[in-house]
Amino acid sequence: MSTPVTTPTTQFKTVSNELQGPARAPHRAFMRAMGLGDKELAQPLVGVAHTWNEVTPCNMVLQDLAQHAKRAIKDNGGTPREFVAISVSDGIGMGHQGMKASLISREVIADSFELVMRAHCYDAIVGLAGCDKSLPGTLMAMARLNLPSIFVYGGTIKPGRYRGKDVTIQTVYEAVGKHEAGTMSDDDLYELECVACPGIGSCGGLFTANTMASVSEALGMALPGSASPPAVEADRFEMGYKTGVAMMNLIARGIKARDIITKEALENALTVVCAMGGSTNIALHLPAIAHEANIEFTFDDIVRINSRTPHIADMTPGGKYVMEDLHKVGGVPIVMKTLLDAGLLHGDVLTVTGKTIRENLANEKNAEQLSGQDVVRPISNAIRSTGGMVILRGNLAPEGGVVKVAGVEKLLHVGPAKVFNCEEDAAAAVARREIVKGDVVVIRYEGPKGGPGMREMLSTTAAIMGQGLGYDVALITDGRFSGATRGLMVGHVGPEAAVGGPIAALRDGDIITIDGRNSREGELSVNLTDEEIKARLAEVKHPAPMYTTGALAKYAKLVGPAIYGAVTS
Repeated sequence: MSTPVTTPTTQFKTVSNELQGPARAPHRAFMRAMGLGDKELAQPLVGVAHTWNEVTPCNMVLQDLAQHAKRAIKDNGGTPREFVAISVSDGIGMGHQGMKASLISREVIADSFELVMRAHCYDAIVGLAGCDKSLPGTLMAMARLNLPSIFVYGGTIKPGRYRGKDVTIQTVYEAVGKHEAGTMSDDDLYELECVACPGIGSCGGLFTANTMASVSEALGMALPGSASPPAVEADRFEMGYKTGVAMMNLIARGIKARDIITKEALENALTVVCAMGGSTNIALHLPAIAHEANIEFTFDDIVRINSRTPHIADMTPGGKYVMEDLHKVGGVPIVMKTLLDAGLLHGDVLTVTGKTIRENLANEKNAEQLSGQDVVRPISNAIRSTGGMVILRGNLAPEGGVVKVAGVEKLLHVGPAKVFNCEEDAAAAVARREIVKGDVVVIRYEGPKGGPGMREMLSTTAAIMGQGLGYDVALITDGRFSGATRGLMVGHVGPEAAVGGPIAALRDGDIITIDGRNSREGELSVNLTDEEIKARLAEVKHPAPMYTTGALAKYAKLVGPAIYGAVTS
């Protein structure tokens, strides 16, 4: 796929002018020690920021990918400066206390990139990321800094093969539930474990990383076609070089992050996610990116966009296909062209190519014109008439809750609550087979402040699904879910329990109604009056904070509610 990139033609007044003149001789001396000469010091200094590490397969390609971007920057008159930030693995952190660090790492990544860029007066930033929180963290830093900025994704993992079928990490999590139910042996689980992740890259379905990669492209902050190539394919490295070329064009033309990250661009990104059935974590990350760009973006925007957007991409976990399958038929541009031709995208917004969305997609085919595939459907044959995500409100969630409805067979559930004050207690009850058909599992004190860190609940939701209860049991939490979660699972319930939200008033046996059938009027309520909820809340004794020092305690003091993206400012 050709990527429109314009060769730089003009010069841009650089921030690194701060390094010029006699008073900056000591500063330049440090840089000369790293091999820079007069030519390099006179050129724009481009931060090449990434989250390479050996703690997760998602990030292991990034250092190699960065070299291709750096080479392009050098070839086109810039001076690249490579640096890194931390990232953590949601998958490896899942199901235990380590998951509390996940969302917090998003803020640390954004802060780290910001601090290096400000301290060293770099002129522009190329950001490379692979795991769930490193993608929004990088985009948040770009919006915050408002310099010429461009994002490139590390790429998806290829699907594993288990007994003739494609599998992903979601398959393994759900297999744990089958093992607990006695329908999968130790040997079978071990065999699946060994083949599910065949190499490096981010989780293969349309989980959070691939959702956010799609966002970066739809937002206009990444090159067209850059979201879908697998991490190990040559297309990925070619995209790294093209990204470096495009960066120098942005510098030459003076195009900055907030010229691209606008309200209309955010609406485009959300439209693409709703059309693809992407991760509910978008309800945290888009408001957080918007916050950094001083743009208001709320649950009301999600309701408005989702209710007018058809679900057209048949992607896991709710559908059949993984990210590599989407790549084979043309990637995210196919989805975007289909939506643009239907009048559902803002076509005139600027992108990192220096061109508009409409110009970038001018030569693409839409799903109607693309024969021999059913990964992306035409609007006329949509999977459902509205998008893959619904906001629920009611006396249990005055601020709202989020549920992914893509692929969910049952969108109305009324049943008795089984209440747990942490994920571990709920997971243990699931493992003991104490959750039965009709129950509504409630996991509270897992919100941004109460957790702290708003843990994902994939281990628990996947075990429920693996036990065969996925569409007979519902779950609500003030925490959140992995993009791999499926079933009637409501997250982000706000206000959270730790700040006195109604979820703190629930008791075993309370009858809860979850209704996601209407994309504009979703309901999350309990059969209690406002007076009864108020009286119960007056009697609640909240659990003592689990962390009183360190990063988690600091985050708990600073973080805001999920409805605004769980940001710390």
